Amino acid sequence: MTDFLCPCRATDATQLTYAECCKPYIEEARPAPSPEALMRSRYTAYVLGKIDYLHDSLAPEVRYDFDRAMVTNWSTQSKWLGLKILETEEGKPGDLRGFVEFAADFIMNGEEMRHHERSLFRFDEADWRWYFVEEAKRKGEPIVKGAQPGRNDPCPCGSGKKYKKCCGAAA
Repeated sequence: MTDFLCPCRATDATQLTYAECCKPYIEEARPAPSPEALMRSRYTAYVLGKIDYLHDSLAPEVRYDFDRAMVTNWSTQSKWLGLKILETEEGKPGDLRGFVEFAADFIMNGEEMRHHERSLFRFDEADWRWYFVEEAKRKGEPIVKGAQPGRNDPCPCGSGKKYKKCCGAAA
């Protein structure tokens, strides 16, 4: 069934359905035409549990770090509340990179949370496709972190492991 409103809410005025909006990218392998369209489809993939799409829309050079179990857990254990695109830079036809700043609200383990990020996307001229590369900070932008879990606290991703053995292992 694809006649439900698309979770990314691409245009609030027209309220596009999933079939009209993100489905062609997620299920029909059509390349997203811009970094913003790719960001919206990745959010929708989290909402719908389309983990293969999340993997495949990563730039090949960063896929080695993809933790399928963690992503699946975050996707399925969260109640997704909405996506807001805050800013886009570059990412027009002819550009080889683009940036999208967004905020995704969700509830996990009964706690309302927000994932706020500025993401870097790369256009691959070999296959005419945009890929998500990484979180991108602006030069000179201070890194401000909110309350962080302690090493022995449960991991906020919901894996059931201690933070130091899960998401904190790379920190």
